[in-house]
Amino acid sequence: MAVNYLNKTIPNRIHIIGSVGSGKTTLARKLSEKYNIQFYELDNVVWERHKSGDIRRKDEERDKYLEAIINEKKWIIEGAHNHNWVRKSFNKADIIIFLDTPFIKREIRILKRYVRQLLGIESANYKPSFNMLLAMFKWNREFEKESKPNIIRMFQEEKANSIIIKTNSEIAKYIN
Repeated sequence: MAVNYLNKTIPNRIHIIGSVGSGKTTLARKLSEKYNIQFYELDNVVWERHKSGDIRRKDEERDKYLEAIINEKKWIIEGAHNHNWVRKSFNKADIIIFLDTPFIKREIRILKRYVRQLLGIESANYKPSFNMLLAMFKWNREFEKESKPNIIRMFQEEKANSIIIKTNSEIAKYIN
């Protein structure tokens, strides 16, 4: 169910999906601040964060945590995950926003993020390392080849209420 906000209909449950570097967290944060809706990162649903290192949640615990989130009246969920365990949030979302930013732009953002993290300008839930940088480039390629077609197919098959955003100006237009 959506809520009317200053003559604009705002969805109560928003799922944002896209590759690493697509702008998911930034968009989720902006929407969260603007409309006072809590946002959640799917990576934090998968991983239990500890100073000594992350621990992967058991599937049952992960699913229970996601279930608790999607049973709230309002939420914003963001992540690159499009596995079966995430389908519940897709199904409960008022809208699914797919950030389909250009591949090369994501590659540049990944590199910039890595440098900012090394300089201590940006924080992360993980320790920035060269191996993590390479993994992000790999995830970006895999997302483009495997996940992206699956997401588009899911939108078509399930007739999901979805929007595909490709540029920063489209993001700004959506927010404003």
